[in-house]
Amino acid sequence: MVRVDGSGDGKSLVCVRGLEKNYRRGSEVIHVLQNLNLDVDKGEFVAFMGPSGSGKSTLLNLLGGIDLPSKGSITVDGDEISHMSGGKLTTWRARHVGFIFQMYNLLPVLTAFQNVELPLLLTKLSGAERRKHVETALSVVGLADRMNHYPRQLSGGQEQRVAIARAIVADPTFLLCDEPTGDLDRKSADEIMALIERLVREFGKTVLLVTHDPMVAERANVTLHLDKGVLVEGAAAEARV
Repeated sequence: MVRVDGSGDGKSLVCVRGLEKNYRRGSEVIHVLQNLNLDVDKGEFVAFMGPSGSGKSTLLNLLGGIDLPSKGSITVDGDEISHMSGGKLTTWRARHVGFIFQMYNLLPVLTAFQNVELPLLLTKLSGAERRKHVETALSVVGLADRMNHYPRQLSGGQEQRVAIARAIVADPTFLLCDEPTGDLDRKSADEIMALIERLVREFGKTVLLVTHDPMVAERANVTLHLDKGVLVEGAAAEARV
């Protein structure tokens, strides 16, 4: 279940209360997110939509511990992350968050295998264990036969699949996707979304995704809209238009 009214019991996988994010520009204070509440249960697939500047990417960055809120709390799987130190956040992100971005952020000098292995180099896994994890992740995304290819030898859709394999290789608590199809043609975008749906359906992954594309958003279980820093559900968002 997904709620935006703050009525959850605090036991959801993701629990956000009174979240605010402000930036200062000279003497002006920009209110990006305002008193935002959100509860997301394990295994949910949530899409966030809204105009540019509405705070979608800011929200993902806060949920992923990349940025800190101005006010409020964020709890993920029992860990309250909004006041963690930088070092603790780095460790927490490595264990709990899989990031998928519009630009694939693959290192061109590394093979697909080596790109996917990168997050595991921070763990205590042996070389053999890392290999098993990487091969499994590449098999899940359908690229077991491309593991020794470099990014320049792959199509855009294949590069994004490698990025998804890298995001899931450490079995994170949830996946944060920021416009994951924004740089792809429609066919490749549909294939990527089918893969993300499979991660939710077959592997029980929790996915929070930002998109401008209604065709992408409708693949999610729930679509939420950010409007001037306020989070509302689909029907409520339509009523506000």
